[in-house]
Amino acid sequence: MNMDSIEQAKLENTGFSYILSLINGKYKITILYYLTAFDVVRFNEMKRYIDAVSFKTLSLSLKELESDGLIIRNEYPQIPPKVEYSLAARGKSLIPILEAMCEWGEFHKTTAREM
Repeated sequence: MNMDSIEQAKLENTGFSYILSLINGKYKITILYYLTAFDVVRFNEMKRYIDAVSFKTLSLSLKELESDGLIIRNEYPQIPPKVEYSLAARGKSLIPILEAMCEWGEFHKTTAREM
């Protein structure tokens, strides 16, 4: 961020603000991480993985990630209904960022214990 002073800075005009608007939410990063690790996931599998999330919150988070072009929702016309989620190309472009966050977390998780 190249600004002469904080008075001129507008957070909403930054890339940082834009990415936050896409991944902000209690479970969105967890969903993206899960899809990175397992490629294709069904709704109930994700619900079991993220045990603390409610069905409504998970459903809303998935809809928002889909509308932002980060994930793909594939619905199969069968009984019972089958819906699978996977990363879209745009979501896959976040993988290096998620991996960097994981590396940072692993490093600092061990060093935090030593403090």
